[in-house]
Amino acid sequence: MTKTLLSIDCGTQSLRTILFNPEGKIIEKVKIEYAPYTSLRPGWAEQDPEIFWQSLVKGCRILKSKQSKMFASISGVGVTALRDTMINMAEDGTTLRPAITWLDTRKASPVYKPGFIMRPAYSLFGMLGPIRKIMAEGKINWIRQHQPDLWEQTWKYVQVSGFLNYRLTGQAADSIASMVGHIPVDHKKRTWAKKGSLLDHIFPFEADKRPQIVESGDKIGTITKKTERETGITEGTPVIACGADKSCETVGMGVTEPDVGSISFGTTATISFSTKRYFSPLRFMPAYAAAVPGYWVPEIEIFRGYWMLRWFRDELGYEETEEAKRVGMLPEELLNTLLDTDPPGNNGLILHPYWGPGLNVPGAKGAIIGFSGIHKKSSIYRGIIEGLGYALRDGMETLERRGGISCSSAAVSGGASQSDRICQITADILGRTLIRGETYETSALGAAIITSAGVGIHESIPTAVRGMVRYTKEFIPDTKNSQLYDRLYHEVYLQIYKKLRKLHETIRDITGYPEKTPD
Repeated sequence: MTKTLLSIDCGTQSLRTILFNPEGKIIEKVKIEYAPYTSLRPGWAEQDPEIFWQSLVKGCRILKSKQSKMFASISGVGVTALRDTMINMAEDGTTLRPAITWLDTRKASPVYKPGFIMRPAYSLFGMLGPIRKIMAEGKINWIRQHQPDLWEQTWKYVQVSGFLNYRLTGQAADSIASMVGHIPVDHKKRTWAKKGSLLDHIFPFEADKRPQIVESGDKIGTITKKTERETGITEGTPVIACGADKSCETVGMGVTEPDVGSISFGTTATISFSTKRYFSPLRFMPAYAAAVPGYWVPEIEIFRGYWMLRWFRDELGYEETEEAKRVGMLPEELLNTLLDTDPPGNNGLILHPYWGPGLNVPGAKGAIIGFSGIHKKSSIYRGIIEGLGYALRDGMETLERRGGISCSSAAVSGGASQSDRICQITADILGRTLIRGETYETSALGAAIITSAGVGIHESIPTAVRGMVRYTKEFIPDTKNSQLYDRLYHEVYLQIYKKLRKLHETIRDITGYPEKTPD
């Protein structure tokens, strides 16, 4: 009987259950969509964790109804999920409050004030501001301050992947490659931070509330009888530790060495490399433990990234959405034809995609500059695509400088990567060749690769990569377009934040948004 692999890919806006064969081909997939969050107050973004579990259950049942024979042949299950979205879990697996998602911008008060010895040292190295910002963004700190009784009731505080792993197996464990967020994890040492360390101070987190951390490819546990009744997955099937969505995307694109970059056109756009040498991608930012043991993934992200395309669709793309329904197309396919309306360089309209503050840009806001009467709705859409391309180039060049890396190409994944137009514009801006995989379900493919190695179908993750990853198309930069974009990038884009930073801070002071980091 043919062996199959089940990947559970839980994202911000949907969960996908996908069956792969050992050659990396998709046998069947089911996508369950849901609203990305609910918001009780401006800046808040919460999600009921039961939506993730019920979507998994529903997806598995539909998958089994479509492919009963292949579903019965599942050799292993792997979970990959969104990052920095934590769940307060009781010992029986129930949840105590909605998950505070990575999109949430509420701020906590400081929990750690350096003493008279460390404060001058942190000040000398410019660390006080980043420490305050990191503490403020730690939702664990907010919960401890505003819901202390709930925190006391918490048995384990886990990522979405850890929550799903527990529901599947009854084991509170997760991959080190999934532990991305505002929690005290030492990625360099690939374990929880030591008691008394800086991370331990700024994210107080009792040891008994922490899940076990294991390496990608290790077995977390097996499917329980209860899980079999709910999902149809056979009791005793191994569940393998995989990694967060971006880590698994990198594996699913075959990026296991630093000579090729990994770009995600996802809800959060990212550029990363896979390297055996640990280095920080930005000051005070760790490189995350990769889903390949012994490797790290230094990464730079563009907050909300290609979520901006959904924003455009929902806020400005009503006509295109309705027309797409009428002709039986996806709205995104029709919207992408807008990219043909404006020329490269967008007739001088440039979008700066800082749609949320970052560690190095705490007061950042987005900006669109260069408007004139020639510009239309299509110009804003192209501006989003070009702006994200500039931001990815900035991130790529930063990583190359900091890591002593040089790459001539990048593998691209994520939903927007299915657009030839978007891929070509990005290649022109980067001045590098983009290669696209056979499937855009690269997070799920990465989880299948890791699961395959974990259950012994392939002898190792690199071996599984060679046997399961295939590329279908290259996008080679157009020389003329690249020269135009090169000037706009250096002479305009890189100057925007420097010139607007003070104005962004003034806007924040006047309006109160985004919320200022507490002193």
